[in-house]
Amino acid sequence: MASHHLSLLGTRIHAVSWEQATARIVRWAALRDSRLVFLCNVHTVITARRDPALRAAVDSADLATPDGAPLAWLMRKRGCAEQQRISGPDLMWRVLAEAERLQVSVFLLGSTESTLAQLKARLQSAFPQLQIAGLLAPPFRALTEKEDIGITATIDASGAQILLVGLGCPKQEIWIASHRQRLHAVMLGVGAAFDYHAGTLRRAPVLWQRYGLEWLYRLLMEPSRLMKRYLMTNTLFLLALPIELWRRPRN
Repeated sequence: MASHHLSLLGTRIHAVSWEQATARIVRWAALRDSRLVFLCNVHTVITARRDPALRAAVDSADLATPDGAPLAWLMRKRGCAEQQRISGPDLMWRVLAEAERLQVSVFLLGSTESTLAQLKARLQSAFPQLQIAGLLAPPFRALTEKEDIGITATIDASGAQILLVGLGCPKQEIWIASHRQRLHAVMLGVGAAFDYHAGTLRRAPVLWQRYGLEWLYRLLMEPSRLMKRYLMTNTLFLLALPIELWRRPRN
């Protein structure tokens, strides 16, 4: 599958396979390139339409994949016949497997200290030779300039080649974009993947994932937190869908 991108509801999303995405990330990491990788779903593209900072961040990405069955489906309808959903938790796992094989070091930024501790134990069991350069759980508030400088220095001094960031959208995308060239690593926004792999948040069964219903499973698990978000973003996506389907197959 050739590598190109489409504009979905005004946000640039790349058409890539699992193998292409994984290989590209570890290749950049081996060179210690400062690169931005985002995994985008309906919430991302709808929020980007009214959030200029998020829109600019995603459009600056070296790789933005369709982490969401509706986006992958829309890309197939728009001419990318082979496009699959490239989900955050699964891409993270593939990248870690390759990082272990190639001895590429990783740093984990986000979530809580307890979740990171459980995640580290899980990763050490699954990938015993993986080089974990560090873990850091920042406070759940806006960082002061001094705090941000300190976190950036800690990550850069660790020598990490891949930085996995689990701060949630749009916070992680905007933070990552603002640190381009300040950190010599491939920065990958993975959302709730830390919680899934640590076992602190239950992921949808494989069958639900296969039929594009992972969002519904999450809603059932966390209705009070996600009801408003899904009601708004999914409705706006459906309203915009007819126009998207009438657009040219490829950009």
